[in-house]
Amino acid sequence: MTFSESTPLVAPDDLFYSQAWFDNLCAHGFTQAPTCHRAVADTNVGAVQLPLMQLTPGGHLSAQSNYYSCLYGPVGPTHALHEDGWTSLVQEVRSLPGSAVIQLQPLNGDAEWLRELESGLRAQGYLTSRFFCFGNWYQPVPGGGFAAYWSERPSALRHSVERGRRRLDKAGSWRIEISTSEEHDLDAAIEAYEAVYAQSWKQPEPCPGFMPGLIRTAAREGWLRLGVLRLNGRALAAQLWLAHGSKANIYKLAYVEGFEKLSAGSVLTAALMQHVMDIDRVQEVDYLIGDDAYKADWMASRRERVGLLACDMRRWRGWLAAGRHVLGRWRRSVKSILATT
Repeated sequence: MTFSESTPLVAPDDLFYSQAWFDNLCAHGFTQAPTCHRAVADTNVGAVQLPLMQLTPGGHLSAQSNYYSCLYGPVGPTHALHEDGWTSLVQEVRSLPGSAVIQLQPLNGDAEWLRELESGLRAQGYLTSRFFCFGNWYQPVPGGGFAAYWSERPSALRHSVERGRRRLDKAGSWRIEISTSEEHDLDAAIEAYEAVYAQSWKQPEPCPGFMPGLIRTAAREGWLRLGVLRLNGRALAAQLWLAHGSKANIYKLAYVEGFEKLSAGSVLTAALMQHVMDIDRVQEVDYLIGDDAYKADWMASRRERVGLLACDMRRWRGWLAAGRHVLGRWRRSVKSILATT
């Protein structure tokens, strides 16, 4: 399902809130197609849409997101949606199948739209509760760009990249290619990315069409920063970064196993970091999902992404889900207390 038939939308605050992101996710991001829904509210500058889905017939309503989604939010100008508009949007959500229980994730807990949505849900009889999704490491770009950023990194990381470059020099001829638009040979870039990924430690993609679709979407939308490091013509490391507005997102990375001593992945990360900071002039670099230890070397700050559970207390399914949620939290609290005594 696409959203092209609706009222025109303004540019999104985040690429994960964009029509293009959801279109590719719907087309290529599910092993079994969900039942997709959307709630829509109009403003004087365009429509606001909340993309939702049911994974199973009769199941609860959830965000149109999965393991490919690093952030979720409405499509459209939420800043222009006033209280009456949020009320209308929530009423439309409540009319959808499965809406006795709604689960949205992953979310920016500080987003104004989320506070407005929660308020609207509570006004319509929902009990709402937030829960932890994952840690998110990010780097505000200092005033001096990459040079200032790099000087602040741990010496072990800087020395590792320097050693990697020297070892690559000794190993042969190497270069880094960064594809940014449809003017580049996207077929070759996708082929290189997939070749590296297939020879890496990572499990095969559950949806093989998603990454090629995302790369082509990113090229069309101007988000694409696809870096490939080649040694003697062979692709050893590949990374997909997505740059939009003031933020660059490190979306996927992989390197060929067996060449760890060359630090090709770290050398490529440093090159892409310099590109987005000094050429794209972004204000933030986001490592997206997870608390992997190495991310603290590259990033200075951490925040958390959350989920939202909303249970309609006017319907029995909502009561049942709320009871299970409260009971689950109580059990986790008891286990935590017992573990510390």
